[in-house]
Amino acid sequence: MTKIALLSDTHHYMDAAILQHTANCHEIWHAGDFGTAAVADQLAATGKVVRGVYGNIDGNDIRQQFPEIGFWQIEEVRVLMLHIGGYPPKYNAQSKKLIAQYQPHLFISGHSHILKVMYDEAKECLHINPGAAGKQGWHTVRTMVRFVIDGTQIQQLEIIELGGR
Repeated sequence: MTKIALLSDTHHYMDAAILQHTANCHEIWHAGDFGTAAVADQLAATGKVVRGVYGNIDGNDIRQQFPEIGFWQIEEVRVLMLHIGGYPPKYNAQSKKLIAQYQPHLFISGHSHILKVMYDEAKECLHINPGAAGKQGWHTVRTMVRFVIDGTQIQQLEIIELGGR
C-alpha cells in the first residue's frame, strides 16, 4: 500500500499546510508549475519520494530535475503525468497520443487550476487534476489530493482544501 500526496500549480508558493498534509504519505507527486526549485527542494526535504513533471511556467532549474512527461508504475498501477493534458473526453492531442501509447490506469494533469476527478470509461483510466496549491491564478480555494494505491486499486481519495488564495 502506497500513500500519495498530489499537488500542482504551486507557482513559487509552499506553506506549512501543504507539508502537513504530506506527512503520512510515502510519495509526493507534483503535476507541474512548481515555479521555482525552492518548492521542489522543500518537498525533497521531507525525505519522501518526489515525482513530477515540469509545467509551462517552470524554468531550467525545474526542467533539469523533472521531465515533461512522467510515466511510472506504483504497485500494479501505471501512472502517466503531463502538466497540460485536458480531461476526459477532451484530452489534448499530446495526451491522446500518450494515453494510447502507455495505456495508464491513472492519468494526472494540472495547469487548469480546476480540481477534477473523473473516470474515463472508454480508456479505463482515472483522471485526476488536483487543482492549484499555490496563490497565483484565478482559483479561489487552494487544493490538493491524497489517495492510496493498493495493488491494482486507487482508493481512499481525499480532496484537501488548503484555504483561500
